[in-house]
Amino acid sequence: MASRLNPYIQFDGDARPAMEFYQQVFGGELALNTFGETGAPGVEQVADKIMHAMLDTPSGYTLMASDTPPGMEYRPGRNISLSLSGDDADELRGYWAKLSEGGVVGVPLEKQMWGDVFGMCTDRFGIAWMVNISEPQG
Repeated sequence: MASRLNPYIQFDGDARPAMEFYQQVFGGELALNTFGETGAPGVEQVADKIMHAMLDTPSGYTLMASDTPPGMEYRPGRNISLSLSGDDADELRGYWAKLSEGGVVGVPLEKQMWGDVFGMCTDRFGIAWMVNISEPQG
């Protein structure tokens, strides 16, 4: 799978209805995962909120979103990140190294509870980035 660049919108508790609306607008397949499904401690108060949503549209683009997780600040007007994802670990690690250099790392690029390697950073120009490296498929 080639690397992809996707917008990632952060919501303040209404990611599910927003993404269901976008599905009605754009069509496509919507996948929703809640914080409760992770089994992580400390998420009981947001167990039914969306940890990750992904809408793959028939037009070939992908829209991703989540509710603001516990411990993170919701920043209206600054609630969009750019998400790089794929299974080419060398390519994505290279992007990560360049994007995070001179910036601020919010989540180090490392293996996460869902099995992928993931990190979040803000580059030196204030742009928020997420990198997700999935295991190569078959």
